[in-house]
Amino acid sequence: MAERRAVVPDDRERLAALARALDAAVRIPGTNVRVGLDAVIGLVPGIGDVAGAALAGYIVLAAARRGASPALLTRMLLNVAIDTVLGAVPVIGDVFDVAWRANSRNVALLQRHGEAPAATRAASRAVVVLVLLGLAALLVGGIVLAWLGLRALLGGLHVA
Repeated sequence: MAERRAVVPDDRERLAALARALDAAVRIPGTNVRVGLDAVIGLVPGIGDVAGAALAGYIVLAAARRGASPALLTRMLLNVAIDTVLGAVPVIGDVFDVAWRANSRNVALLQRHGEAPAATRAASRAVVVLVLLGLAALLVGGIVLAWLGLRALLGGLHVA
């Protein structure tokens, strides 16, 4: 007698289903806008966005288990970080949660990595480099503005 086994969806299907549940599970009636659990739990102040980030972390961990490059993992973590930080802003963050869809972005990145790992790795590396350059520019700009502000303040005190 043949043994029956339950059909278990492969990892890609499970991750895509998780991303749909988190980002686009339900359509808002009368619109084409879809919301998921991430946006709903993000409504809970303080803990909601952290819980959403923890759920999103599962997709990043799955990517690491599949052998995704450090650049791709960094890009995926950046998507989650943007979703978490901006999603924490009251009201605006809730709208952002609906629009950003970090989990769907990450599953798409992982699928592209499976289809063309070298191209995805190069694109992810470029994004990481651009983000690091942007952060460096913000840091330098902040230091320059602080220096100019301090100089103006001290110059104003000297004259008085």
